Amino acid sequence: MMRVPLSWLREYVDLPATETGRDVQAKLISAGLEVETVEQLGADLKGPLVVGQVLTIEELEGFKKPIRFCTVDVGRANGTGEPQEIVCGARNFSVGDKVVVVLPGATLPGGFSISARKTYGKTSHGMICSAEELGMGDDGTHGIIVLPPEHEVGTDAIELLQLVDEVLDIAVTPDRGYCLSLRGVAREAAIAYGRPLLDPALLDVPAPNAYGHPVKVSDPFGCDRFTARTVTGLDPEARSPIWLQRRLQKAGMRPISLAVDITNYVMLELGQPLHAYDRTRVQGAIGVRRAERGEQLTTLDGVTRTLSTEDLVITDERGPIGLAGVMGGANTEIDDTEGTTTEVVIEAAHFDPVAIARTARRHKLSSEASRRFERGVDPQAASAAAQRTVDLLVLLAGGTADAGVTEVVAPSAPRTITIPVDHPDRSRASATVGRPSYGGSSRSAA
Repeated sequence: MMRVPLSWLREYVDLPATETGRDVQAKLISAGLEVETVEQLGADLKGPLVVGQVLTIEELEGFKKPIRFCTVDVGRANGTGEPQEIVCGARNFSVGDKVVVVLPGATLPGGFSISARKTYGKTSHGMICSAEELGMGDDGTHGIIVLPPEHEVGTDAIELLQLVDEVLDIAVTPDRGYCLSLRGVAREAAIAYGRPLLDPALLDVPAPNAYGHPVKVSDPFGCDRFTARTVTGLDPEARSPIWLQRRLQKAGMRPISLAVDITNYVMLELGQPLHAYDRTRVQGAIGVRRAERGEQLTTLDGVTRTLSTEDLVITDERGPIGLAGVMGGANTEIDDTEGTTTEVVIEAAHFDPVAIARTARRHKLSSEASRRFERGVDPQAASAAAQRTVDLLVLLAGGTADAGVTEVVAPSAPRTITIPVDHPDRSRASATVGRPSYGGSSRSAA
């Protein structure tokens, strides 16, 4: 299943402003895609829902669970300018933090109406909200939303958090693997509407050179392309901005850490799975080979797996550091708890679909990456995906792109595709392909 937020799709195709999710669903179905549902996000949401700043916290005693009585500055959103008094049970915020506050008169997803009410011996004039209460899904915090400090008190949080949207749920058939990406769905939408496609893969990519992280591919049949890029000087405290988190959440993925979020975002955008390694934890050259008998690897899910000689693995000089195209290893993962990762190596590779499918089944380990490789990934997109990842790491984490560019490509003959002269003309959209602008408001809001 591929979840496609309509607001995101519009970045690549200039759809008519009046088109609803249902309209787009009908168009894509006529193009042969199986769009099963259109989810209406925030359809029953009504403000005021605003940014607030916690002024004071009083710990209330005598209750079975910790309860806090807070005063929160919401600006003029409450009509008085006076601090709002709110009872809250969450523990993951402090005085001075920016939070999301829903005020009396508002309605949350599910039709939950907000009013002033007495609870725990105090009157609570609203609520400090968690991601789940706003219909945003799991953000991994298990507490209320703590916003970046730059957001102004009283700002409309419905717009800030992009809570209103429509999401297309597409059942991707094996012959439409390219539609496990915004790029693929956008291509179909552009053709269906006869509109230009702004191709997110049209990027300026530097030529390969001898200065990148060393890579040795010992099995060119299992891996016919491997691109490696390095970014240094990352701010370990940098966090994913709101727009990035929200796009992941709408697409059904949970934000984890900035580097991981960026690789997941680019995978959703371009369809190319990527992996980020902590450079300081990779010893020597990165390799691609078949596993040796008896080798073991602890994957990112914490499971130690005994490998088959048919498994394609990523290695360094110590041994396996990842199940190729399926899941990375814990021994080189990005540190998202201590926040010490400042250098990463980005992998964008093309693996044999059959090998990946067999490994995923053998280890009962299906992943977003394996799903895409099994259905076929455009090998020509690897370099662009790596570049896009590098660009976002530099932009959002203050890193520096290393000048080295490693690209190992197995020799292959160009494919010739014969098209009958009476074949229906579907080139109208592809004839007007341009580059999207990445300086839009959705990318600079947070």
